[in-house]
Amino acid sequence: MHLPHHPDASAPVIVEIDPEQTLVRMGRLLERLGRPQDRLPPVVHVAGTNGKGSTIAFLRAMLEAAGHKVHVYTSPHLVRFNERIRLTGRLIGDQELLALMERCQAINGDDPLGGFELTTAAALTAFAEQPADVVLLETGLGGRTDATNVVDRPAVTAITRISFDHMQHLGGTLAQIAAEKAGIFKPGCPVVLGPQADAAVLAVLRDRAAAVGAPLAPDWQISRRAGGFRFDSAARGVDLPPPVLPGLHQLANAGTAIACLAHLPLAAPDEAVARGLLTADWPARLQHLTQGRLPRYLPPTWQLWLDGGHNDSAGQVLAAQAAAWRQADGKPLDLVVGMVADKRPVDFLRPLAPFVRRLMAVTIPGTDERTLDANAIAAAATAAGVAQVEVAGGIADALARLGAQTFPPARALICGSLYLAGAALSENGAC
Repeated sequence: MHLPHHPDASAPVIVEIDPEQTLVRMGRLLERLGRPQDRLPPVVHVAGTNGKGSTIAFLRAMLEAAGHKVHVYTSPHLVRFNERIRLTGRLIGDQELLALMERCQAINGDDPLGGFELTTAAALTAFAEQPADVVLLETGLGGRTDATNVVDRPAVTAITRISFDHMQHLGGTLAQIAAEKAGIFKPGCPVVLGPQADAAVLAVLRDRAAAVGAPLAPDWQISRRAGGFRFDSAARGVDLPPPVLPGLHQLANAGTAIACLAHLPLAAPDEAVARGLLTADWPARLQHLTQGRLPRYLPPTWQLWLDGGHNDSAGQVLAAQAAAWRQADGKPLDLVVGMVADKRPVDFLRPLAPFVRRLMAVTIPGTDERTLDANAIAAAATAAGVAQVEVAGGIADALARLGAQTFPPARALICGSLYLAGAALSENGAC
């Protein structure tokens, strides 16, 4: 079995599958594996559209700072498939992962199974067989029919910000998407809600929690302070340093993570929370690239940033960051954009357009028919209101052409897709 190292690939898809039968297939395989989902330490199950991974990154850093052993399951990966499964502070090894995948596939036999289902079963098996204090589990797509939705009694479930994405699978309205995400709620298991921009989303989440019998966690608040922010809830009130992950939106993700801590049977003192905020690591989320091959294409006075955001909400977040950058130093902002075909490039780029001097459209390298052609991205950028748009032959070509314009000092932001971000990290020399 081949383990792909590029994010456009996933675990082998064994057969075309019906997503409505995911939990049936998972239940059958997990039963044969001895029900590893019942042999886990306390589980934090996280769903949402934006911020799931960052919330889990903060949680992991806080819990590890408190001395706890943490298993983590996230997706997609950026450069190496192993990134999806973290065992008590380390990425799962190649041979370890290969053996688990082959074992699960052999036990499944000829029964239908999807690639993400196979990977999830392997992760749950690894988590059950290696001691830890807590499991952080991120949904892959939606929630109700997601392969991760097999833990009957998580310690806490959390919903991060919900926005438009994967509408062909989850529904065309925010209310429909929220209902799918809320499918992870379980009777008697507390629910932490991250900040939501839409009242209809909150209403759906609250109604679903009430219908299932999942108690809503007490409301929590964050307020910006000089030198950081304050978190307040019924369980904790504390002044904290600013998160190491850039962007004002990360305050909401950090707050969601802190709120989850109150529902775990694990100590996490304020000092560990603060340390976790300062040490959390989550690549391709407003990541400043200062080393490697790609920054060399730009003049030394430039900055190079990378972000994997790809939907309407992500465009708004990046626009807010662009506004903050402009206010801070007035440097021009240039974009390198690649996207996949099921996204909405005009909606992603429209909020960014007022801040963009020049946009270079690229086709994501190494991907399949899901990739949006660079010419289509260029047309979308023009429709979104970007004044200067060009098509480039790839990431390096785009940066070289931007860097040829040496004055004034500027910022370049590679964005539009986690797949593009993975390709950028690979080209930059990530391992």
